Amino acid sequence: MLIRPAAPADAHGIAVVHVRGWQEAYRGLMPQAVLDELSITDRADGWRRILEARDHGEEPEGPRSRALVAADPDTDRILGWATYGEPRESGPHGGELWGLYAHPELWSRGVGHALLTAVEESLRADGAGSAYLWVLEGNDRAATFYERHGWIEDGEVKVEERPGLRLHERRRVKLLR
Repeated sequence: MLIRPAAPADAHGIAVVHVRGWQEAYRGLMPQAVLDELSITDRADGWRRILEARDHGEEPEGPRSRALVAADPDTDRILGWATYGEPRESGPHGGELWGLYAHPELWSRGVGHALLTAVEESLRADGAGSAYLWVLEGNDRAATFYERHGWIEDGEVKVEERPGLRLHERRRVKLLR
């Protein structure tokens, strides 16, 4: 497995992982109609715009935003992805993991571990002493994954409003020093 920065050519593969990951991970946690309506084509278009903007020096997701992919070195198939960067919220943490997904067919095969390790190393190299992430309430699989990697729930919660959704999330933090 190769961990590398995401490129515009990866947009479709990222979208496949994004949509399939949501459909599997959030089954029973979100309305099924919302999950069924997710579109790989729409997600790929969005990812392509973001990644092309980065290629032109723009930062559409915020300062020092980054996207990594885990790719099969022989086929270049996207196995998973992660996005991270400076925190989007004020506070004491120097970094934020915005999203991390592995294709559901590859869960528990090291893809998430490899991506998370790369993100932590990159944030550490940027000087972040700690970082945070948000986990959807009820997503026990993700909570357990992050707990095993030293990301501890700190009691902070938020409700994110999206069209047709109210997402209750719990924050996890990790010291990176």
